[in-house]
Amino acid sequence: MKPITAIRRALLLTSTALAIGAVVPAMAQDKPKDHGDTPAAAYEPSMSTLGQLKIEIPGRKPDDPVMTQEEYDTANKIYFERCAGCHGVLRKGATGKPLTPDITRENGYEYLRDFITYGSPAGMPNWGTSGELTEEEVDIMARYILLDPAQPPEFGMAEMRESWKLIVPPEDRPTKKMNDIDIDNLFSVTLRDSGQVALIDGSSYEIKAIIDTGYAVHISRLSKSGRYLFTVGRDGLVNMIDLWMETPATVAQIKIGTEARSIETSKMDGWDDRYAVAGSYWPPQYVIMDGDTLEPLKIKSTRGMIYDEQSYHPEPRVASIVASHYRPEFIINVKETGKILLVDYSDIKNLKVTEIEAERFLHDGGFDSTKRYFLVAANARGKVAVVDTKEGKLTALIETGGQTPHPGRGANIVHPKYGPVWATSHLGDETVALIGTDPEGHPDHAWKVVQTLYALGGGSLFVKSHPESNHLYVDAPLNPDAEISGSVAVFKIDELNQEEPEFVTLPIVEWSGITEGQPRVVQGEFNKAGNEIWFSVWNGKDLPSAIVVVDDKTLKLKAVIKDERLITPTGKFNVYNTRNDVY
Repeated sequence: MKPITAIRRALLLTSTALAIGAVVPAMAQDKPKDHGDTPAAAYEPSMSTLGQLKIEIPGRKPDDPVMTQEEYDTANKIYFERCAGCHGVLRKGATGKPLTPDITRENGYEYLRDFITYGSPAGMPNWGTSGELTEEEVDIMARYILLDPAQPPEFGMAEMRESWKLIVPPEDRPTKKMNDIDIDNLFSVTLRDSGQVALIDGSSYEIKAIIDTGYAVHISRLSKSGRYLFTVGRDGLVNMIDLWMETPATVAQIKIGTEARSIETSKMDGWDDRYAVAGSYWPPQYVIMDGDTLEPLKIKSTRGMIYDEQSYHPEPRVASIVASHYRPEFIINVKETGKILLVDYSDIKNLKVTEIEAERFLHDGGFDSTKRYFLVAANARGKVAVVDTKEGKLTALIETGGQTPHPGRGANIVHPKYGPVWATSHLGDETVALIGTDPEGHPDHAWKVVQTLYALGGGSLFVKSHPESNHLYVDAPLNPDAEISGSVAVFKIDELNQEEPEFVTLPIVEWSGITEGQPRVVQGEFNKAGNEIWFSVWNGKDLPSAIVVVDDKTLKLKAVIKDERLITPTGKFNVYNTRNDVY
């Protein structure tokens, strides 16, 4: 690292109270030998849209570092995009430690600068030596976290109603399907960096529509009837798309916050299409909306006490949301408090919420094959929580034995020895944990890790199977090795009773024919019939991407979908499988 100039030293702080008035030039160092720059460390949840907000520097104090508004804007953007996912929007801490001034000022500028530069074995990325941040950016960030935290604006009912657009009222929509699309076998494909989704026919592979949505759509969800497709982007923008229209299009839209990841609709019999619910990272809250119009009806904050410490947390983010098939309830997972909320939507004027104490840092999850039990990863704690949605209580808390479980919705298979199991892969290592899910037929194996498989390597985001398939697919898009991130591992289910089950490697990127950049293969999704699986070949936004279709029976290439409109395709959601929680 180059020596810091005298002028820069003079500008760093206006007081010697922080004991860094005489900054010694930092000398070049090697990265610590035990630094944890694993694939998991590289994958930290970002607040990619909060960084676009213009926030004034908090009230200055005499001993604050000197920082221009331009530098502060740069620091805000970097912090929300790279740091807030771990350290929290308000810097109160989450999976990472708090970065409030009472702590940062005790450590001082030099310590902070070096910590940001070199990282730590505990998982702090080496932002400087990796080249992710320049020396000037590291300097700005070290000064930034000595200041009081920025306070992004709240987003309440007034703001939501102002953003709400009823583009086509229900009475003006078709009374019957007006197109020849096989909706059940339609795929909604996230085009991350173009702020769109592509609707692709599952039989002809034809793009039926490209629809503008929010930035970086996180998920697509279906109404129980299958008519309406809902998307939510990281910018909190929700789109309601009518699949019956001659050309499917958005009929309602609303912004529910500044950062969001989750949306779902009512699934209980008799409540079909009645409500939609979406949750946000900022502000930390969820909103129940009318299922026909997206009109916001009720907002509930998730701020409150951490389940085990019983201490207040100001920003518990809403992670995944699913809808119960047994009760008129939404199952809402709150990261920082470790609580799973069962929200009874049968009477939203007199809302009843059951709090289940599970584990902190809840993330993604899905149902077992019976749709009675919901399994969700508390990923930073290495555990999976199991909720009995019929009885409304916690069934088990399972240590997966791997680093940072990341199941997506998980995968349900019937193991030749252990019966029905649910699978999750891990961000930080190559393991896949199989958890028994049949307390009646296989009680000795229920709610235990019955087998650990070893796939391609760390950096996996999704596992996938289907009731009609004899295969379990495991991706590894965040692995630093291009060959691994461009492939998927496939296990034969009927061979899992072997002592060390082997997998077949499918070279998806090679099959796509893309030679530019370092495309990554992510998120397998089956078609309705379960006889083919689609993978996204996710490349840079200015480079070609593709979708590769694999024949599930033969594990051979079946088709490559290429189109210049397929910009950074990531998540794919088959209408039938998503609507019916088939995975």
